[in-house]
Amino acid sequence: MTEWSNESLDPADWDEVRLQAHLMLDDMLDYLEHTRDRPVWQAPPEAVRMQFREPLPQTGTELDEVHRTFMTAIAPYAVGNTHPGFFGWVHGGGSVVGMLAEMLAGGLNANLGGRNQIPVEVEREVVRWVCGLFEFPESASGILVTGTSMATYLAVVVARTRALGVDVRCNGLGEAGSRLVAYTSEAAHASIAQALDLAGIGIEALRKIAVDGRYRLQAGALEAAIIEDRRAGLHPFLIVGTAGSVDIGAIDDLDAIAEIAARYRLWFHIDGAFGALAKMSETLAPLLKGIERADSIAFDFHKWAQVPYDAGCLVVRNGDLHYKTFAAPVAYLKRETQGLAAGSPWPCDFGPDLSRGFRALKIWFTLKVYGTRKLAEVMENTCHLANYLASAIDGHPELELLAPVGLNIVCFRFCTDGDGNALNSRIATALQESGVAAPSTTVLQGNVAIRVAIVNHRTRTDDLDALLCATLQFGREFSGQTTLRES
Repeated sequence: MTEWSNESLDPADWDEVRLQAHLMLDDMLDYLEHTRDRPVWQAPPEAVRMQFREPLPQTGTELDEVHRTFMTAIAPYAVGNTHPGFFGWVHGGGSVVGMLAEMLAGGLNANLGGRNQIPVEVEREVVRWVCGLFEFPESASGILVTGTSMATYLAVVVARTRALGVDVRCNGLGEAGSRLVAYTSEAAHASIAQALDLAGIGIEALRKIAVDGRYRLQAGALEAAIIEDRRAGLHPFLIVGTAGSVDIGAIDDLDAIAEIAARYRLWFHIDGAFGALAKMSETLAPLLKGIERADSIAFDFHKWAQVPYDAGCLVVRNGDLHYKTFAAPVAYLKRETQGLAAGSPWPCDFGPDLSRGFRALKIWFTLKVYGTRKLAEVMENTCHLANYLASAIDGHPELELLAPVGLNIVCFRFCTDGDGNALNSRIATALQESGVAAPSTTVLQGNVAIRVAIVNHRTRTDDLDALLCATLQFGREFSGQTTLRES
């Protein structure tokens, strides 16, 4: 029985807790080592859900009992993105290194809002590394956040400051703000519209520009829209390019967008949620030509770089403007040249969060232990696997590719003379519930596609073979039924 100190929450018997801690660590190492032996995903039974309907505990439970609940009722029913057969969304697989770093960060319990401490220097080093990767100047800035959605929101706020001046922080948007207009591709992520909403500019201020046959923003249509809005007395202020679109992994012509942004003095932001870090690969980096000309870039380490959730990042070319957009010189955050209050500027000066976890440590560990070459190999391999899958689909008469494969995402369908959309939606659900593979669906030109995002470093060709085999099995079984719409 674990006893706790009368004076604190520390254990009365450290050796007993140390033994339990080692058991917990071993369980998670076993979980990752044998992830392939489990179903990708399984639906939580109602009895398990009901275990999480208890009232707020008034008295404690033994640590080993709570650990058992985790292993039996939580771990088996996670989304499954550590599994090599998880293809549903662009989720990284994590790593043992990242997990161990999270343990260290949890023990240290550092608040990365600021102060004179080395954990802040770790975050600064990570930011310097990625600013260098994207060829940003030394005066650039950056901040680690939950993910690209939050990073994009912060970028929109910085772009708003550039358009309306720093006084917008005190005076609000006013009449000038009501004329702001932003542009992105019709294939862009929904977080861009959400960012305009949260920034007070409004979703209606976002112009969604048509894409070409490779799902890239059409530069000519973009420029025409800017000219039309300016003639109407509006104030274009922002263009968001995409490096790795949510549906198929398309990369906009970033160089062409950069030219237009420079011509009309618009802020050029890039949503590089997973694609931006392809800059680590000598093979893939040429696809990102023009990314170095961006004013800001948002991306996630928890996708292609395999860092455990959450680990997003924003980098901004104009570090001074970034600072002026968020810094809040209040008395309780007074800076000094010595002591614990030294080391300004702090991370809290570049975003809204004062309380911030040490997410930089798992990123730093991942980059230090694996290096960019190894991470680049992982990225390149997922692209090779995507091409392998696309070739297999092309070679099968019952299957059809629905989009070109540019990076690591494959969209296809099972062919039928009946209701193809209902059939392929049903196949995707059946795949998930089978535990064999977990793709998602999307809609491309009116067709429901089975979407396979290959992100996990553990995925092999046999995982893709299993996906195709199960797809054909379900497709043949379901296409003979007449009640597809009931599913």
